[in-house]
Amino acid sequence: MRQTNALANALGYDVADKRIDVLRLIGKTGSISQAAREAGISYKAAWQAIDTLSNLAGVSLVEKTVGGVGGGGAQLTPAGEHLLEMAHILACKRHELFSSITKSAHKPDPGLSRLFVRTSMRNHLPCHIHALSPTASIVRVALVLRDGTQVVARITHTSVELLALKVGTPVLALCKATAVSIRHKPEPSAGTSRNLLRGVVRRASRGDTEDEIAVELDAGVQLVGFSPASPSLSEGETAYAHVEESAVVIALL
Repeated sequence: MRQTNALANALGYDVADKRIDVLRLIGKTGSISQAAREAGISYKAAWQAIDTLSNLAGVSLVEKTVGGVGGGGAQLTPAGEHLLEMAHILACKRHELFSSITKSAHKPDPGLSRLFVRTSMRNHLPCHIHALSPTASIVRVALVLRDGTQVVARITHTSVELLALKVGTPVLALCKATAVSIRHKPEPSAGTSRNLLRGVVRRASRGDTEDEIAVELDAGVQLVGFSPASPSLSEGETAYAHVEESAVVIALL
Protein backbone atom coordinates (compact mmCIF):
# COMPACT_ATOMS: atom_id res chain seq x y z
CA MET A 1 0.00 0.00 0.00
CA ARG A 2 2.83 2.41 0.88
CA GLN A 3 4.48 1.86 -2.53
CA THR A 4 1.14 2.29 -4.30
CA ASN A 5 0.68 5.66 -2.60
CA ALA A 6 4.20 6.68 -3.61
CA LEU A 7 3.63 5.65 -7.23
CA ALA A 8 0.48 7.76 -7.28
CA ASN A 9 2.72 10.84 -7.06
CA ALA A 10 4.00 10.01 -10.53
CA LEU A 11 0.48 10.02 -11.95
CA GLY A 12 -0.22 13.69 -11.37
CA TYR A 13 0.29 14.01 -15.12
CA ASP A 14 -2.21 13.06 -17.77
CA VAL A 15 -1.34 9.56 -18.95
CA ALA A 16 -1.07 10.96 -22.48
CA ASP A 17 2.06 12.72 -21.21
CA LYS A 18 5.21 11.56 -23.01
CA ARG A 19 6.68 10.47 -19.66
CA ILE A 20 4.19 7.65 -19.25
CA ASP A 21 4.42 6.90 -22.98
CA VAL A 22 8.20 6.47 -22.69
CA LEU A 23 7.82 4.10 -19.76
CA ARG A 24 5.28 2.05 -21.67
CA LEU A 25 7.54 1.86 -24.73
CA ILE A 26 10.55 0.78 -22.66
CA GLY A 27 8.45 -2.11 -21.39
CA LYS A 28 7.48 -2.94 -24.97
CA THR A 29 10.88 -2.61 -26.67
CA GLY A 30 13.38 -3.31 -23.93
CA SER A 31 15.40 -0.29 -25.06
CA ILE A 32 15.50 3.35 -24.00
CA SER A 33 16.81 4.51 -27.38
CA GLN A 34 14.09 2.59 -29.25
CA ALA A 35 11.44 3.90 -26.88
CA ALA A 36 12.66 7.44 -27.59
CA ARG A 37 12.44 6.88 -31.34
CA GLU A 38 8.92 5.47 -31.16
CA ALA A 39 7.81 8.29 -28.85
CA GLY A 40 9.25 10.85 -31.29
CA ILE A 41 11.63 12.41 -28.74
CA SER A 42 15.39 12.50 -28.16
CA TYR A 43 17.30 9.92 -26.12
CA LYS A 44 18.10 12.69 -23.62
CA ALA A 45 14.41 13.55 -23.27
CA ALA A 46 13.61 9.89 -22.68
CA TRP A 47 16.09 9.79 -19.81
CA GLN A 48 14.57 12.96 -18.39
CA ALA A 49 11.16 11.28 -18.47
CA ILE A 50 12.56 8.32 -16.52
CA ASP A 51 14.29 10.58 -14.00
CA THR A 52 11.19 12.70 -13.41
CA LEU A 53 8.86 9.74 -12.88
CA SER A 54 11.41 8.00 -10.63
CA ASN A 55 11.79 11.18 -8.55
CA LEU A 56 8.04 11.46 -8.13
CA ALA A 57 7.52 7.77 -7.42
CA GLY A 58 10.43 7.59 -4.99
CA VAL A 59 11.57 4.24 -6.41
CA SER A 60 13.50 3.00 -9.44
CA LEU A 61 11.21 2.32 -12.39
CA VAL A 62 13.76 1.25 -15.03
CA GLU A 63 16.92 -0.81 -14.82
CA LYS A 64 19.60 -1.38 -17.43
CA THR A 65 20.21 -4.91 -18.70
CA VAL A 66 23.10 -6.63 -20.48
CA GLY A 67 22.65 -7.00 -24.25
CA GLY A 68 20.03 -5.33 -26.41
CA VAL A 69 20.31 -2.31 -28.67
CA GLY A 70 23.79 -0.74 -28.62
CA GLY A 71 25.11 -3.45 -26.28
CA GLY A 72 22.72 -2.70 -23.44
CA GLY A 73 18.97 -2.76 -22.99
CA ALA A 74 16.51 -1.74 -20.30
CA GLN A 75 13.55 -3.24 -18.51
CA LEU A 76 10.91 -2.06 -16.13
CA THR A 77 11.24 -2.86 -12.46
CA PRO A 78 8.21 -4.35 -10.67
CA ALA A 79 7.43 -0.80 -9.52
CA GLY A 80 7.55 0.37 -13.15
CA GLU A 81 5.14 -2.37 -14.18
CA HIS A 82 2.84 -1.45 -11.30
CA LEU A 83 2.92 2.22 -12.31
CA LEU A 84 1.81 1.35 -15.84
CA GLU A 85 -1.06 -0.73 -14.46
CA MET A 86 -2.14 2.23 -12.34
CA ALA A 87 -1.80 4.55 -15.35
CA HIS A 88 -4.11 2.32 -17.41
CA ILE A 89 -6.74 2.25 -14.67
CA LEU A 90 -6.48 6.02 -14.25
CA ALA A 91 -6.83 6.57 -18.00
CA CYS A 92 -10.05 4.55 -18.04
CA LYS A 93 -11.45 6.45 -15.05
CA ARG A 94 -10.53 9.83 -16.54
CA HIS A 95 -12.20 8.88 -19.82
CA GLU A 96 -15.37 7.89 -17.97
CA LEU A 97 -15.32 11.12 -15.94
CA PHE A 98 -14.81 13.48 -18.88
CA SER A 99 -17.38 11.60 -20.98
CA SER A 100 -19.86 12.08 -18.15
CA ILE A 101 -19.03 15.80 -17.84
CA THR A 102 -19.31 16.35 -21.59
CA LYS A 103 -22.70 14.64 -21.76
CA SER A 104 -24.13 16.46 -18.76
CA ALA A 105 -22.89 19.95 -19.67
CA HIS A 106 -24.97 22.06 -22.06
CA LYS A 107 -21.79 23.67 -23.34
CA PRO A 108 -18.46 22.17 -22.19
CA ASP A 109 -16.07 24.79 -20.86
CA PRO A 110 -12.94 24.92 -23.07
CA GLY A 111 -11.03 26.30 -20.09
CA LEU A 112 -11.45 23.02 -18.20
CA SER A 113 -8.35 21.53 -19.84
CA ARG A 114 -6.23 24.35 -18.41
CA LEU A 115 -6.78 22.90 -14.94
CA PHE A 116 -4.43 20.08 -15.97
CA VAL A 117 -1.55 22.23 -17.20
CA ARG A 118 1.82 20.54 -17.62
CA THR A 119 5.04 22.45 -17.12
CA SER A 120 8.37 22.86 -18.91
CA MET A 121 10.21 22.72 -15.58
CA ARG A 122 12.39 19.65 -15.71
CA ASN A 123 13.29 19.31 -12.05
CA HIS A 124 10.64 17.85 -9.74
CA LEU A 125 11.78 17.12 -6.19
CA PRO A 126 9.30 15.53 -3.75
CA CYS A 127 9.70 16.95 -0.26
CA HIS A 128 7.75 18.33 2.69
CA ILE A 129 7.67 21.70 4.41
CA HIS A 130 9.99 21.89 7.39
CA ALA A 131 9.59 25.56 8.35
CA LEU A 132 8.02 28.84 7.25
CA SER A 133 10.00 32.00 8.00
CA PRO A 134 8.04 35.14 7.11
CA THR A 135 9.61 38.58 6.71
CA ALA A 136 7.97 41.88 5.82
CA SER A 137 7.83 41.11 2.10
CA ILE A 138 8.37 37.39 1.53
CA VAL A 139 8.31 33.97 3.17
CA ARG A 140 11.33 31.68 3.17
CA VAL A 141 10.00 28.13 3.00
CA ALA A 142 12.40 25.42 4.17
CA LEU A 143 11.73 22.19 2.30
CA VAL A 144 13.25 18.83 3.22
CA LEU A 145 14.00 15.99 0.79
CA ARG A 146 13.60 12.41 1.94
CA ASP A 147 17.20 12.17 3.22
CA GLY A 148 16.91 15.38 5.22
CA THR A 149 18.62 17.60 2.64
CA GLN A 150 17.14 21.10 2.80
CA VAL A 151 16.00 23.25 -0.12
CA VAL A 152 14.72 26.78 0.46
CA ALA A 153 12.15 28.63 -1.67
CA ARG A 154 11.35 32.34 -1.45
CA ILE A 155 7.67 33.00 -2.17
CA THR A 156 5.09 35.65 -1.34
CA HIS A 157 2.78 35.72 1.66
CA THR A 158 -0.15 35.51 -0.75
CA SER A 159 1.16 32.26 -2.25
CA VAL A 160 1.47 30.75 1.21
CA GLU A 161 -2.14 31.69 1.93
CA LEU A 162 -3.55 30.50 -1.39
CA LEU A 163 -1.77 27.14 -1.15
CA ALA A 164 -2.54 26.83 2.59
CA LEU A 165 1.05 25.84 3.24
CA LYS A 166 1.98 24.61 6.71
CA VAL A 167 4.73 22.60 8.35
CA GLY A 168 4.51 18.95 7.31
CA THR A 169 2.68 19.60 4.01
CA PRO A 170 4.00 17.31 1.22
CA VAL A 171 4.90 19.36 -1.86
CA LEU A 172 7.02 19.36 -4.98
CA ALA A 173 9.96 21.72 -5.36
CA LEU A 174 10.19 22.66 -9.03
CA CYS A 175 12.87 24.55 -10.92
CA LYS A 176 14.04 24.99 -14.49
CA ALA A 177 17.23 23.28 -15.58
CA THR A 178 18.49 26.69 -16.73
CA ALA A 179 18.24 27.92 -13.14
CA VAL A 180 20.60 25.22 -11.86
CA SER A 181 24.35 25.91 -11.93
CA ILE A 182 26.48 22.79 -11.50
CA ARG A 183 30.16 23.02 -10.58
CA HIS A 184 33.09 20.86 -9.47
CA LYS A 185 33.22 22.69 -6.13
CA PRO A 186 30.87 24.90 -4.11
CA GLU A 187 31.04 28.46 -5.41
CA PRO A 188 32.50 30.75 -2.70
CA SER A 189 30.43 33.63 -4.11
CA ALA A 190 27.19 31.75 -3.49
CA GLY A 191 25.38 33.81 -0.87
CA THR A 192 22.73 32.86 1.63
CA SER A 193 20.03 33.18 -1.03
CA ARG A 194 21.32 30.14 -2.93
CA ASN A 195 20.68 26.46 -2.28
CA LEU A 196 23.71 24.16 -2.40
CA LEU A 197 23.06 20.51 -3.23
CA ARG A 198 25.68 17.79 -3.55
CA GLY A 199 25.49 14.80 -5.84
CA VAL A 200 27.18 12.55 -8.39
CA VAL A 201 27.20 13.13 -12.15
CA ARG A 202 25.17 10.46 -13.93
CA ARG A 203 25.01 11.89 -17.47
CA ALA A 204 26.65 14.74 -19.35
CA SER A 205 25.56 16.17 -22.72
CA ARG A 206 28.40 18.20 -24.19
CA GLY A 207 27.87 21.66 -25.67
CA ASP A 208 30.06 24.39 -27.16
CA THR A 209 30.06 26.63 -24.10
CA GLU A 210 27.92 24.73 -21.57
CA ASP A 211 27.29 21.08 -20.77
CA GLU A 212 23.92 19.79 -19.64
CA ILE A 213 24.53 17.72 -16.51
CA ALA A 214 22.26 15.22 -14.76
CA VAL A 215 23.23 14.79 -11.12
CA GLU A 216 21.95 12.22 -8.65
CA LEU A 217 21.63 14.04 -5.35
CA ASP A 218 22.46 12.47 -2.01
CA ALA A 219 18.69 12.21 -1.52
CA GLY A 220 18.57 9.76 -4.45
CA VAL A 221 16.66 12.07 -6.82
CA GLN A 222 17.86 13.45 -10.14
CA LEU A 223 18.58 17.13 -10.81
CA VAL A 224 19.42 18.61 -14.22
CA GLY A 225 21.42 21.80 -14.73
CA PHE A 226 24.27 23.36 -16.66
CA SER A 227 28.01 23.56 -16.20
CA PRO A 228 30.79 25.33 -18.15
CA ALA A 229 32.13 23.13 -20.96
CA SER A 230 35.64 23.72 -19.64
CA PRO A 231 36.66 22.26 -17.31
CA SER A 232 34.08 19.56 -18.00
CA LEU A 233 32.38 17.32 -15.47
CA SER A 234 32.44 13.58 -16.12
CA GLU A 235 30.19 10.70 -15.10
CA GLY A 236 30.90 9.51 -11.58
CA GLU A 237 32.37 12.80 -10.35
CA THR A 238 31.07 14.58 -7.28
CA ALA A 239 29.41 17.86 -8.23
CA TYR A 240 27.61 20.74 -6.52
CA ALA A 241 24.38 22.29 -7.74
CA HIS A 242 23.52 25.90 -6.92
CA VAL A 243 19.93 27.10 -7.19
CA GLU A 244 18.67 30.56 -6.27
CA GLU A 245 15.95 30.40 -3.63
CA SER A 246 13.74 32.63 -5.78
CA ALA A 247 14.01 30.11 -8.66
CA VAL A 248 12.37 27.32 -6.63
CA VAL A 249 8.63 26.95 -7.23
CA ILE A 250 6.37 25.10 -4.79
CA ALA A 251 3.60 22.88 -6.14
CA LEU A 252 1.05 20.90 -4.16
CA LEU A 253 0.87 17.15 -4.71
